[in-house]
Amino acid sequence: MNIEIISGSPRENSVTNRLALFLKKHLTKATQHDIGLIDVRDWNLGLLQNVFTSVNKTPEEFKPLAERMFAADAFILVTPEYNGSFSAALQNLLDHFPKQNHKTFGLVTASVGAMGGIRSSQQLFLLIPGLFGIASPQMLVVPFVDKKFDAEGNLTDVSFEKAIDIFVNEFLWLSESLYSEIETSLN
Repeated sequence: MNIEIISGSPRENSVTNRLALFLKKHLTKATQHDIGLIDVRDWNLGLLQNVFTSVNKTPEEFKPLAERMFAADAFILVTPEYNGSFSAALQNLLDHFPKQNHKTFGLVTASVGAMGGIRSSQQLFLLIPGLFGIASPQMLVVPFVDKKFDAEGNLTDVSFEKAIDIFVNEFLWLSESLYSEIETSLN
C-alpha cells in the first residue's frame, strides 16, 4: 500500500513539519508499506486554476506530484491551525486533486499552544467527504508540538507515544481494511 503524508505548513521553519518527519520515520519502521512525504513547500502550485484529473492532464512541472497523489492508497494530512482552520497551502494542494475516491485520510493537527489545532482537525474532518475520501475517526491532535519533536522529527516527549500509537494503529486498521476490500472487489 502507498501512504503519502502531506505536510501542510508553508512556513520555512515549520514546527508542524517536525511531526510529519516523525510520522514518516515511524511508519517506515513500523510497516511494510511505501511511505512518502509530500511537503507543500516543495510545490509552487499557485492558486487553483485547473483541477488535475489525471497524470496526463497535469502540467509537466507537477507530473511528479500528480503521480504520487494518484498512486496513493491513503493519506495522512499534517497541518497547523490557522485562524481556526487548516492551512490554505494544504487546501490549495488538495483542491488540485479533489477526487480521492475510497482513500483513507488520517488527520493530524499541531500547535505550539495548548489546544493542538483541535479546531483545524474539525474543519479537516468536514473536508474529507468533499474529496470522496474516508476520514479515520481517530485524529492525532498535538499541543505544544515544539516541545514534543525536535527539528529532525525525533520524538522528545515519550509521554506522547501512546497517543501516536493509537492514531497509527487505527489509521492503519482502516486503511488496510479498505485497501483489502478494494483489491478484492477489483479481482
